[in-house]
Amino acid sequence: LGEWHGVTADEDGRVTNLDLWQNNLSGTIPSDLGNLANLKGLNLGSNLLSGAIPSELGNLVNLTELKLAFGQLSGSIPTELGNLVNLTTLTLSRNKLSGTIPTELGNLVNLTTLTISINEVSGPIPTELGNLTNLTTLGLEGNRLTGPIPTELGNLANLTTLSLWGSRLSG
Repeated sequence: LGEWHGVTADEDGRVTNLDLWQNNLSGTIPSDLGNLANLKGLNLGSNLLSGAIPSELGNLVNLTELKLAFGQLSGSIPTELGNLVNLTTLTLSRNKLSGTIPTELGNLVNLTTLTISINEVSGPIPTELGNLTNLTTLGLEGNRLTGPIPTELGNLANLTTLSLWGSRLSG
């Protein structure tokens, strides 16, 4: 497996990383990926993938990076992604995602990067994102977010980049 393009396996032959960035992949993301218990990195960005993000990806508790940006993914962000407590990077930017930002993303206390930029996400910014004290980058721009900017974002002492343009937020 370790010789396959974009696939990294450990010494026991278990897949630990899938990096298939910009490979002209099309179709939907297989829910069976949620069975790769040892997966630490999943990068399917910059492909032609469409449809929903499978909720089964929330089973990948060892995952540290989930990159699904620059695609044609649609539907809501699965609440099950809040189970990925080891995640440091979550990038979902430049898709066609809709619905609200799940409050469960506030469980991802190891996140340093969260970008959901340029989608069709609406509703308020969850106050629970203020729990992400390791966050250095928060990109929510180019969505249809409304309501006040949560004061809890003031807890993000490590934040160096915050982008909220293009929404109807109030201060």
